[in-house]
Formats: sequence, structure tokens, C-alpha cells
Amino acid sequence: MSTTSTTTGNHTDRSAVRTLLRLWPYVRPVRIRLFTAAGVAVVASCTGLVFPLVLKWMVDGPVADRDTAGVWLGALYLLLLGIAEAGLFGLRRWLVARPLSRVEAEMRADLYRRLQRLPVAFHDRWPSGQLLSRGTTDLMLLRMFLAFPLTFLLVNAVTILVGVLIMLLQDWTLGLVILGPAVPVVVTCVIFERRYARVARLAQDQVGDLTTVVEESVLGIRIIKGFGRHRSQARAFRELSRKLRGTELRKARLLATIWGVIVTLPELALGSALVVGTVQVADGNLSAGTLVAFLSTALALRWPVESIGFLLAMSQEAATATERYFEVMDESPEDHGVVAQGRDGAQEDRRDDRGDGGPDSGQDGGLRFRDVVFRYPDAPADSPPVLDHVDLHIRPGESMALVGATGSGKTTLTALVPRLHEVTSGRITLDGEDITAMPREELRASVAMAFEEPTLFSTSVGENVLMGAQEGAGQAELDRALAVAQADFAYALPQGTDTRVGEQGLSLSGGQRQRLALARAVVGRPRFLVLDDPLSALDVHTEAAVEAALRQVLADTTALIVAHRPSTVLLADRVALLSDGRVTAVGTHHELLRTNTEYARLMSGSSEPHDRPEDER
Repeated sequence: MSTTSTTTGNHTDRSAVRTLLRLWPYVRPVRIRLFTAAGVAVVASCTGLVFPLVLKWMVDGPVADRDTAGVWLGALYLLLLGIAEAGLFGLRRWLVARPLSRVEAEMRADLYRRLQRLPVAFHDRWPSGQLLSRGTTDLMLLRMFLAFPLTFLLVNAVTILVGVLIMLLQDWTLGLVILGPAVPVVVTCVIFERRYARVARLAQDQVGDLTTVVEESVLGIRIIKGFGRHRSQARAFRELSRKLRGTELRKARLLATIWGVIVTLPELALGSALVVGTVQVADGNLSAGTLVAFLSTALALRWPVESIGFLLAMSQEAATATERYFEVMDESPEDHGVVAQGRDGAQEDRRDDRGDGGPDSGQDGGLRFRDVVFRYPDAPADSPPVLDHVDLHIRPGESMALVGATGSGKTTLTALVPRLHEVTSGRITLDGEDITAMPREELRASVAMAFEEPTLFSTSVGENVLMGAQEGAGQAELDRALAVAQADFAYALPQGTDTRVGEQGLSLSGGQRQRLALARAVVGRPRFLVLDDPLSALDVHTEAAVEAALRQVLADTTALIVAHRPSTVLLADRVALLSDGRVTAVGTHHELLRTNTEYARLMSGSSEPHDRPEDER
């Protein structure tokens, strides 16, 4: 879903200054160079204000006295001042280039690290395009802000202050004329800042939505072409582009309004000062050189004054980008997430006879679910839980198949084992140790998963498979895993196991991707193996070969296998039936076929109930 509607409504009253101050931890390591660059820019800008003073000296001195040598000397002064000003601004650019690229790189790295540590529930809520725009467009805006608007808001403020003092010292009456528009300009800036903040936020969120559509269209290009939906996708893209264009035009109108006010009022004041000054020169109350210097100073302040509008606009966009960046950074990572609280001893020892039993029922080895309840964090409080008081024990070295109708909670239950989601209540233990007490790195090194929808990365076959292995694993481990998954096709690829599989592995078939994902799960010889219907895309013959090899792996591990077909169920020692979030039966495949109507119906693929089990006759 798009986050635009959920992220634009709560930020209209935020302070841009307070928001931008959150960048300080990143700026602090390079503050000396940035402060030096700002100081150099202030000196360079104020150097430009010396030009009018030189002009005053030239007009009232050498020009009035017809002193040619003095005129050439004044021209030399102006040339040297111009060279000094240009050199100082060049030095400022050199000072900020390296530190600001460092700030941007560190912020991008921190964002990527945080995204890796955020829980799956966060990624379920956020469109990938919104996250991409925060790591690209928003960080580019922040670098531009630190490089230019941040410095020149200070530089222009100092320049205007110094310039106004110079003009007042030259002639205070003309200075008051120039200062006339100050109040309406300030009021206009305050109003503009508030309105522009809202529109800037909307525009940046819409860029994220547009990025999402582009990314989904690229990844789903086979579906779009296969169903001939390119026109409808193009219409959806045009609609989002039209909305973004409308928002950008609103930004342009606001910027044009403030620019019109900021340019027009000072120009009127400058024209008034010219008329008043000319009258004073004609009356002999003001020297021509002073009038030239005054007007030159006023003209030198045109750029600092006129730039206020777009500097404020860029500052608001930077504040919005900062806000969007820290929306992600403020999310609680997995290591600081909610840890499910265990029940008291009496409740923990309580077991459902259907979910446990046998000689090992009193032991804590293997994988155990104790009174597990799960509800998605964003679900209404009064909604039924996805998993409701699940009690299940998979003994050490045992394989258990998890069977249930679509929507019964099978995939959710498997996702709780590596803590892709946190249990709402209850406990899950591995060999007696609560998974919430284990470091995530240790937990996920002990548990390997293969999903029904395999995800591959745009690296080589070998790198994709060895992602599931310990550091230092090599060709021997890779060959073994490929053999278990019956993925010998990898050796026939153009560069063998070094062949890059492309984004999402879409250069391979569904069955090939699924076999590589299975190889990735078994390559590290995990203590616990969680398989979510890992053979669904395989043909019958390949499935039989994979199952034969997989049985050897399952003999050395504790496994939970989501299954939909009898052939997959037969891999397991026992079967658990999950119905509406509850474990309703546990037994062998043949026992449940005889005694459980729902299980028999699921295994037969029939929508009609079978005859009653023997114990109900």
C-alpha cells in the first residue's frame, strides 16, 4: 500500500529548524570544514560589498579631479577584489565537496543497515518505491541543502546586514527608504514557508509512489506482457505522473508568488532611493560618489534578497527529506522489538493431548511451540488471532509435516521460528532454549528456511546458494547442496555455477529457482530446517528425486515442512493438522487418513467430506 496518505497529514506543523537539526550527528564529524567553508563564503560575499566603496572613492576622487592614474589604480583595486572574491568562492566549493559526499554516503549506509534490521512487518507495510526514494532522491536533496542553501542562508543574512549598515552609514534617509519593504517581505516568507512545506511533502511522497509503480512494472513485466496490460499500466503511470505534475506546478506557483513579492518590493524601494538620491545630489546635499556607492551596494544586495525565496524552498524540501529519512530510522529494529513474554510455569507445562504425546512429551528437545498466539501488529484489537494457542512438539531429529487449508496459518507459523514475526504470547523453544532469549544471529544460524516463493539475488548461482552457508564454505558444500536439491542444471549454465541469474532469478524457471532456494536452505547443515512447500513448482519425476535426496538431510535435522501434497507429507515422520489457527490433530499420515475427515479431504483434493472416520462409525 502507499504511505502517501499516512505520512502527509501529521507534519504540517513541524518546525523545519528542529527537523534539520537531526542531521547534526552526521554533520558533526565534518563540522570544521563546513564552518570554515561558511566563513570563507561570508568573507567572499562581504568582499563584494567593498566594490561600491572603491567606486565612491573613484567618482569623488580621480573622476572628479580628472586623474587618469587614479582611475587606473581604482580599476586595479576592483580587479584584485574580483579575483579575491572568485578565489574565495572556489575555495568554499573545494572545502565542502569531500565532507558532504561522506555525509551522504554514511546516511545511505545507515539507512541500508536499518532496513536490513527492521522486522518483516515493517517491510510488509511499506512500498519499496517509498524506501528507494528515501535512499536516493531524499539524500540527494539533503546533500544539496548542506552544500548550498544551509551556507547561503547564513552568508546572505550576514551580507544583507553588513550591506544595510554600509548604506545607513552613507546616508540614513536613503537607507530607511530601502528598508521600507522589509516587513511585507518577512510576512510573505513566513506564509510561504508554511504552505510550501505541505506541498513539498506531498510531492516527495508522490515521487515514492511513482518509483513503486516503475519498480513493480519492471519486475512484473512478464505478467504485464502476458496479459496485455501495458495500456492499463501506462494509464496508471500517467495518472500518478499527472498528480505529481500538478503538485510540482503548485510548488512553482508558490515560488513564483514569493519571488514576485521579493523582487518587486525591493525594486520599488531602489527606484524610490534613486529619485530621492538624485534630488539630494542636485541640491548639493549628497555627493555623486556617495549616491553611486549607495546604489551599487543596493544592487549588490539584490541577489542575496532575491535568493531568499528559493533558499527557503530548498530548505523546506530538505526538512521534508530529513523527516522522511528519519521516519525509517526511527522505526524499532528487530533487536529492540517487542519480546514475547513467557507464561508462568503452570501454563507453559500445559499441553494439548492432540499436539503432544508419546514417550518424549516431557522433554524440551527439538522444536516446541507452547501456547503460541499470534496476531499481526496492525490488526484490530478485537480481531481473531491468526494462530490461537498452538501447542506442538517436534522431537529432536524428527520431521513434521504441517497441513491445513489455505489461510489456516501455516506460513505464519513457520515465520515465527526464525522470528520473522514475533509471537503475541506464548513461547517457542529450540532444544529447550526460548528463541527470544537467543541472539538473532545465533537463532538464524541454527534455523534455515526455504519458501514456496523463492527469492534469488542478481548474483551468481554459487553466491545465491552459499548465502545459506557459514563463512568459508566452498565448492564442496555447494556441490553437495546442489545434489540434494537435484539442481545439476546449474553446471550446464553458460558459466556454470558462476552464471549470474539476473534480478529475482527471472532468467530461470520456477522449478529451477525453487531448487536453488532449497539448496541454499540445506547447504549450511542447519540444526533446524523449516520448509514452506518447497517442491510445489517441481514436476513429478524431479520431485521424487529431490525427496529421495532430501530424506538423507532430514535424518540429521529437526524439520517442520509445510505440505499440500501427499508426496511431500510422506517425507515427514508425523503430521500436524492446522485448522483456523489451531492444531486440531497430530499423527502419522496413515493414522490421520483413517481418523480425520478434514485431513482426508485435504489429501484427496476433494471439496466434499469423505465417509466418517472409523472411530465415528
